[in-house]
Amino acid sequence: MGAQEMHPDPERDGAGTPAAPGGIVVGVDGSDHGQCALVWAAREAERRRRPLHIVTAYSVPIFAASGLDGGYATVDDSVIREGAEAVLQQAVDKVSGYNIDVDASVENGDASGVLLELSETAELLVVGTRGRGGFVGRLLGSVSSALPAHAKCPTVTVPLICADRLGETTDDKRIRAEQAKAGHKPVENVVVVGVDGSEQARVAVLEAASQAERIGATLRVLCAVPQYSGSLAWVPAPMDRKALLADIQVQLDAGMAWLKSHYPALPMEAELRDGSPVDALVEASRHVELVVVGTRGRGGFTGMLLGSTSAGVLHHAKSPVLVVPDREDPRLADRANFGPILGAA
Repeated sequence: MGAQEMHPDPERDGAGTPAAPGGIVVGVDGSDHGQCALVWAAREAERRRRPLHIVTAYSVPIFAASGLDGGYATVDDSVIREGAEAVLQQAVDKVSGYNIDVDASVENGDASGVLLELSETAELLVVGTRGRGGFVGRLLGSVSSALPAHAKCPTVTVPLICADRLGETTDDKRIRAEQAKAGHKPVENVVVVGVDGSEQARVAVLEAASQAERIGATLRVLCAVPQYSGSLAWVPAPMDRKALLADIQVQLDAGMAWLKSHYPALPMEAELRDGSPVDALVEASRHVELVVVGTRGRGGFTGMLLGSTSAGVLHHAKSPVLVVPDREDPRLADRANFGPILGAA
């Protein structure tokens, strides 16, 4: 078993920022959601043979005084910090059985800001989709949506409905009812990645292939083509949708040939669907290990850091979701050698 260490006051550099953790960073807050994220992160750290850094963050509430003298009053910092340290120790104890090196720290500050700062040096960030509200919380509010949109490294969000597949339990009646409705169909050893012809999607495909290879899973490349929206009302004549889908299939096949050249031993398959990308990916998430998306694709404006498809999948997925930020990858350079590129002019 690896080293288990807790650092309530981590080393800081001259600027006062947390020391670089490296490896996999997971945010915890003591909630069931945080516990699911913790277990998933520990398993991933063990698979990757990377250290796990557990972090919890807290802010000291400030209240406006209503007395004659006015001003502001703050809650005792030590009480809140002791609670945060207890949450952290519980998390360290929970992963003690994994063969990984563990480091842990309590940070004073906004959870989003703390985790985004750590993303600059982390290999992967992991959070639950909802927490207590004070630490790594708020259902896709500030933390779970801010991380995928702005993090410098890939981010995984783990929904509470995954508790049973991770060997966890929850008292959340809504989640338990949803789990019962879903039944006990075995989870397929499959990683699904959504593509739309954008450069961001190709970066996500490469990351998904690496993850599938790491866990010994099949990679399923999913391309869903939505119906025309009102924004295409200017099209002068009806487009032949059957011909369009056939053209996309040719380009998708070329993309699969390119991917196979970089991952020759990886089992992979492609699926072209007629319909909503969000619906297709959410449906796929019900019984697969992981869904992978880019931060944004062709549907978003340049300034939209988290596209509508990625955001929709994060809100409704039934499996962990890996969001891959846009970045350079030298393997993209030879894509054109394998045939027409999906969505290219």
